[in-house]
Amino acid sequence: MKTRITELLGIRYPIIQGGMAWVATHELAAAVSNAGGLGIIGAGGAPADWVRDQIQKAKQETGQPFGVNLMLMNPEADAIAEVIAEEKVKVVTTGAGNPAKYISMWKEAGVKVIPVVASVALAKLMERGGADAVIAEGTESGGHIGEQTTMTLVPQVADAVSIPVIAAGGIADGRGFAAAMMLGADAVQMGTRFVVAKESIVHANYKEKIIKAKDIDSEVTGRSTGHPIRVLRNKMTREYLKKEEEGAAFEELEQLTLGALRKAVVDGDVVYGSVMAGQCAGLVKQEETCAQIIEDVMQGAKQLLGE
Repeated sequence: MKTRITELLGIRYPIIQGGMAWVATHELAAAVSNAGGLGIIGAGGAPADWVRDQIQKAKQETGQPFGVNLMLMNPEADAIAEVIAEEKVKVVTTGAGNPAKYISMWKEAGVKVIPVVASVALAKLMERGGADAVIAEGTESGGHIGEQTTMTLVPQVADAVSIPVIAAGGIADGRGFAAAMMLGADAVQMGTRFVVAKESIVHANYKEKIIKAKDIDSEVTGRSTGHPIRVLRNKMTREYLKKEEEGAAFEELEQLTLGALRKAVVDGDVVYGSVMAGQCAGLVKQEETCAQIIEDVMQGAKQLLGE
């Protein structure tokens, strides 16, 4: 399927894998790229050396384009931005801030720049700053979220900018893909469904928690702190939300979630760990290879779109 995004990035299918911290390692990124999508290595809060190592491993595992997601709040963001330019990664996606100060360096290195945006204003700002495309991410997504839903955000961003728009948040199958295209998107980004991919190094407990999730199992912690995060409910979220309701201090809440994502992804602690997942977790039914996931989404979408 050809869209402005497949042309821009040189990929077969307009499907991008979310750059999830601790989850999106070289194994997953290379597998998604080999299956015709765009794999992304999630830098999260990792050091620059780790990111370089991941990029070099991914280069050995795939000859296809792949990208890196840079969390701009990472203390080593400057160093990671330079690594991305030095390694001439095909694409960089950015989250949690404005990547303006890196854009010219990336452009000179031939890196395509695709920031994640949660509002029309930010999308316009990114276009003016030289972004090649934007990811309009709705509140249905897992992890850090904005307020707008995918359904309302994507068409408004598509109307506001002339660069390609990638829809993200709550998309897990061909129906979500087709809907995103109807809303004006040129591609979709999926995170939660790729978490349970066979090539994903996530602990089996984490995968199982997503596969067993129902529509009502998604909760948002951290609204009171200004850092809302969507996760699957467990003992930690219940404790956190109770403390939030009682007006606990930011430091006390922070203690509850310190290292909680690693706890869930690496150690398999799905009771006190932070099991980040989108509201579409209830649509994810089984562990499959990245190739099977992409094929399933594309088949379902083509039937609906009459391609």
